[in-house]
Amino acid sequence: MKTIKVSVVTPDGPVYESDVEMVITRAQSGELGILPGHIPLVAPLVISSVRLKRDGKTEQIAVNGGFIEVRPDQVTILTPTAELASDIDVERAQRAKERAEQRLQDQHQEHIDFKRAELALKRAVNRLGVSEGKR
Repeated sequence: MKTIKVSVVTPDGPVYESDVEMVITRAQSGELGILPGHIPLVAPLVISSVRLKRDGKTEQIAVNGGFIEVRPDQVTILTPTAELASDIDVERAQRAKERAEQRLQDQHQEHIDFKRAELALKRAVNRLGVSEGKR
């Protein structure tokens, strides 16, 4: 089966590099499925998972937005942060989720930045979903 080279890169360096059969992720315009030979494309990503199909198995990476660049023979994902499902600290993600939910419930406090709390909640829920293989 044909493959396409995938690189997931953060400001701290590469997180993932391999040849895969298919890449599935969510852009702002909707879900993308990318196979080898895909037409060139650049799209902004949302907080979501990147699913990578290889040898009949699916690997997942939690990404926090960024951009995807697709060329017929290569996919590059540039993201502020990315974590392989196996590297996610589930307890830490659960605590982050609880903190964000608490901040959102404290609506009477003026010093709470609700947009920031919403983004923190989305990131935590995404990390938990990826760690459980549900994203």
